Amino acid sequence: MAHGPKVVNPDKHIDCTGLFCPIPIVMTRQAIEGMSTGDVLEMLSDDPASDADMRTWAHHSGHELVEMTQRGSVYRFLVRKAQ
Repeated sequence: MAHGPKVVNPDKHIDCTGLFCPIPIVMTRQAIEGMSTGDVLEMLSDDPASDADMRTWAHHSGHELVEMTQRGSVYRFLVRKAQ
């Protein structure tokens, strides 16, 4: 039996389009602090540096970068809160 991609429904959304480093990371950190362990945050950003910034931030913070997609100039990140 074939399985399709797993759909992750975010628990919270933040839109950081139009904002540049470090603001998307700051807003992501603030948003995830108020969430429960295991919750998923969706963050949108059109900052070209956000891909590298989010990967680095997730690695250092211990949160899981579940998914990163890009549509046009907008990146969509799904981050699962670790603790």
